[in-house]
Amino acid sequence: MASTTLVLKEPKADSATLIYLLVRFSNQRLKYSTGQKIHPDNWNEETQRVRNLRNVPGAAEMNTLLKNHMDAAHDIYRTLINNKEVPTPNKIKKGLDEIFKDPLKASSPKEFIEFIDNFIKTSTKAPTTIKLYKHTFKVIKDFQEKARYPLNFDSIDMEFYEKFLAFQASQGYFMNTIATVIKNLKVFMNEALDKGLTKNVAFKSRKFKKVQEESESIYLTQAEITEIYNLDLTGKDDLRKTRDLFIIGCYTGLRFSDLSKLNEKHLIDNNTKIRILTQKTGELVIIPLHTYILNILKSYDGKIPQVASNLKMNQDLKDIGVLAKLNEQITLHYTKGGVKTADTFSKHELITVHTARRSFATNAYINDIPSISIMKITGHRTERAFLKYIKITQEENATKLINHPFFI
Repeated sequence: MASTTLVLKEPKADSATLIYLLVRFSNQRLKYSTGQKIHPDNWNEETQRVRNLRNVPGAAEMNTLLKNHMDAAHDIYRTLINNKEVPTPNKIKKGLDEIFKDPLKASSPKEFIEFIDNFIKTSTKAPTTIKLYKHTFKVIKDFQEKARYPLNFDSIDMEFYEKFLAFQASQGYFMNTIATVIKNLKVFMNEALDKGLTKNVAFKSRKFKKVQEESESIYLTQAEITEIYNLDLTGKDDLRKTRDLFIIGCYTGLRFSDLSKLNEKHLIDNNTKIRILTQKTGELVIIPLHTYILNILKSYDGKIPQVASNLKMNQDLKDIGVLAKLNEQITLHYTKGGVKTADTFSKHELITVHTARRSFATNAYINDIPSISIMKITGHRTERAFLKYIKITQEENATKLINHPFFI
């Protein structure tokens, strides 16, 4: 009769350690790696299972896999006996390899890269998301080549994670860029796990996380938006179209992906509202039109101004900001290449298409429009995500509160 036990490779380790399957029979013993790792603090020696704690993502999956290893060892042993074969450690190891290793033979550096490449090519996500996936793919390939660290599905563990973060920092990436790479890598690994290409769940650990810092970005006050709206752009048709579409963004909160496809078919109720299914989230939003937008529509005979591209619009907005004399000095703080840095810019240098969306959310909030009403327009599903768009300063916050009944 065979007996099975699960033990840690290093029970007193300060970091995750391998889990081994011990198979004992007829005074013989097989020590077989399950390929799974766990921190000793999260291992229940009595039950020989991962503690199903909140800080151990994937605990249930890992416990199921460990049980499968034990059951498989018993089945292999019984099959050998039933076939009148003499069980040996090598025969049981071979049987376990056929079950647990062969399905992962495709988990080579080449297959790992091909999987991610195909995932990106077949993805139906928005173009901006695909662009981020491609950047992540490039960083992964650079890491393999420059750090000489061939990757497969099973090598995505905490040791890899720490080296991968250090590599990206050494390449001068921003902290939030690194966070996006980790986020997308986890997307790839979850897909591989769902497809049965790996049983590795180390990437689900709470320590295998994207480390972000709050991004600093600008918004335009209503006075600044009015300055832009009132600019005389006669003879500058490209700048005029960019300006007008930007103003529409400032009073609808729409992303460029939605602004760029706006047309008269989205206008409802005698052209007093916009009704559109947003591209990124699939949310249906209905937005009342501000006076500025109504005036813009009149100037285009009821049509929506069109621009060449997101890039061209961003370039034009810098010029428009100069013309509107948006010269306030803004200091931004960020971490790049692992070093905390601060740079100062003129406000017009920082204006992008997305500034319109932040300006809409912030100005609506300042003007006491309820958060839930603003979120119905921006399409945010959680208040936490929505509040990231609110960019008021401490002084602006105090000004907003000064007339609140509590302070009177």
